[in-house]
Amino acid sequence: MGKEKNHVNVVVIGHVDSGKSTTTGHLIYKCGGIDKRTIEKFEKEAAELGKGSFKYAWVLDKLKAERERGITIDIALWKFETPKFVVTVIDAPGHRDFIKNMITGTSQADCAILIIAGGVGEFEAGISKDGQTREHALLAFTLGVRQLIVAVNKMDSVKYDEARFGEITKEVANFIKKVGFNPATVPMVPISGWEGDNMIEASTNMPWYKGWKKTTKAGSATGKTLVEAIDAIEPPVRPSDKPLRLPLQDVYKIGGIGTVPVGRVETGTIKAGMVVTFAPANVTTEVKSVEMHH
Repeated sequence: MGKEKNHVNVVVIGHVDSGKSTTTGHLIYKCGGIDKRTIEKFEKEAAELGKGSFKYAWVLDKLKAERERGITIDIALWKFETPKFVVTVIDAPGHRDFIKNMITGTSQADCAILIIAGGVGEFEAGISKDGQTREHALLAFTLGVRQLIVAVNKMDSVKYDEARFGEITKEVANFIKKVGFNPATVPMVPISGWEGDNMIEASTNMPWYKGWKKTTKAGSATGKTLVEAIDAIEPPVRPSDKPLRLPLQDVYKIGGIGTVPVGRVETGTIKAGMVVTFAPANVTTEVKSVEMHH
């Protein structure tokens, strides 16, 4: 057995229809989360409903109601593995009225991946004063997410144009700086979540792209793909010697099991048999079992 991989939590943010679910689904499909048979089933279902172009997103929209509405509603917890990490993806919904959901998701994340649609008019809509691109970046920063990756998506729709990528990254660097991020620490990757360019393997469609670079106090990292940028995340130190603190993200009621609280251990440790107290209600109970990433 090799050394166990570190776990990191990533939130995927960006304007509605920027391709968040497709990009995330692609990563999960290619890096482990889902077997080929399931994807084939998804492709068939999506095609039957006239949503063939949503096949990777389908991976994330596993709730039937969400599928039929064509919108990602609740925060879907999924995971995939990179060479370095086990990554849990919190797919944040993009519609305006779902900001509340996004806040719960983002507050659990170690790094945010901001997906930006490179399509003509799409990028401009996302960063307009009514768009959610700036708002999501600001929310992530305000909620304490200090690591950011920018993926300029849909490069296939602009014929992999270098000038378009340059124009977008210049503008993005400006606004993330205003939000509080240091652009030198933020990899910017031109991708196609649908075609797969620069997702896992370096794309041959963008010979002009020399790769991303990030420089932090911990040192410098370079790479070409989104997965390499994820592997350059600096894993958080979670103080396990401190008292247990576990902010709740959700509570599920599961038939035959009962009430299951879900969240991330910020400090301390939790294990079966421990007695824990919930604030502010001051309810004390015993931990029956603990499951990770299900």
